Amino acid sequence: MGVSTSSPGKGIALVTVDFPPVNALPVRGWYELADALRAAGRDPGTRCVVLAAEGRGFNAGVDIKEMQRDTGHDALIGANRGCYEAFAAVYECEVPVVAAVHGFCLGGGIGLVGNADAIVASEDASFGLPELDRGALGAATHLSRLVPQHLMRALYYTSRTASAAELHAHGSVWKVVPRAELRDAALELAAEIARKDGYLIRLAKAAINGIDPVDVRRSYRFEQGFTFEANLSGVADRVRDTFGEPAAAGSAGTAGTTGKERS
Repeated sequence: MGVSTSSPGKGIALVTVDFPPVNALPVRGWYELADALRAAGRDPGTRCVVLAAEGRGFNAGVDIKEMQRDTGHDALIGANRGCYEAFAAVYECEVPVVAAVHGFCLGGGIGLVGNADAIVASEDASFGLPELDRGALGAATHLSRLVPQHLMRALYYTSRTASAAELHAHGSVWKVVPRAELRDAALELAAEIARKDGYLIRLAKAAINGIDPVDVRRSYRFEQGFTFEANLSGVADRVRDTFGEPAAAGSAGTAGTTGKERS
């Protein structure tokens, strides 16, 4: 259990996440993932990284139970910083990152794949940000890299998901395959990338990041500020306690007064 790195082919590093039962990562998990991705990118023998997961789904976001056990804000701050580092580690990895997505890709999962260079998905994969049902905000930065602006807004406001086939139609998913073929399909794309000159592929990654019209680190950090505000106001507690269901009569649109994070 945790984050592991293997070498399934020449020039390829496979970083695998395994936090049963649903790959909802604790604070340490996000930092472990960031460290693994950065280490793989620094390895001069690596020309492409494949990011994959074991279990029922690719990623279910942060470990809410970990934050519920915390009577203060340490877990929330840790999760915010950990996600920030993991998302940045994908984007700033010195070589291209291919995400192999199966099952659910939610919350923090969108932050990871939205910063990846390419996505291969299984037919059962679904992508979404249920943040408003969890009393949080964030990763619209990354969802907007996967779908057009107005669709991103509708998905964000409704907490709905999009299928792998829908994302493929929008051009953000490279290939959709049966679940049993996912790992091979991702490694096939990685192998094609890894056949390029190692020095040149690193220059290419730096060049493409350099012309990106969005500063993903700055924009995501901006979003995180509103997540913390929601927690300080108490509204995050109220929303999480009802799993996003409408508030009781007379309380809609008003922040709670507890000011404590129980996420």
